[in-house]
Amino acid sequence: MKLKEIMTPNVEVIHPDDSLQIAARKMRDNDIGILPVCDGDRLIGIISDRDLAIRGLAEGKDATTMIGRDLMTSPVMCCDEDQDVTEAAQIMQENQIRRLIVLNSSKRMVGVVSLGDLAVNDNSDHLSGKVLQSVSEPVAVK
Repeated sequence: MKLKEIMTPNVEVIHPDDSLQIAARKMRDNDIGILPVCDGDRLIGIISDRDLAIRGLAEGKDATTMIGRDLMTSPVMCCDEDQDVTEAAQIMQENQIRRLIVLNSSKRMVGVVSLGDLAVNDNSDHLSGKVLQSVSEPVAVK
């Protein structure tokens, strides 16, 4: 099965100059945990609800003035819309991430695939369970 068959299209995004408060409201209003950070149609990073909490609020940042570019993760882990679901699952496992940005052949964002998407569309040997186990393992501190 290809990623374009299971991904979530029409992804809500944030501009790198938007405040943390705008990001948090978009996440709340759309019931999502990540926002791709886009400058025009160019993907430059990603910000998660965890980034807001750990890199923003826990550090005492002002949510009304702090901008998305200061908290975003870059570079972003991406997949091609024509990649097989098992390839995306492997990337998630290896990088201990729960979501991947999906790009088309022109390298433009066309969607997001999440661990939840894998679970709902899991037709192969409990793929989502394997990914969840790998993603949830603690990372060794160096």
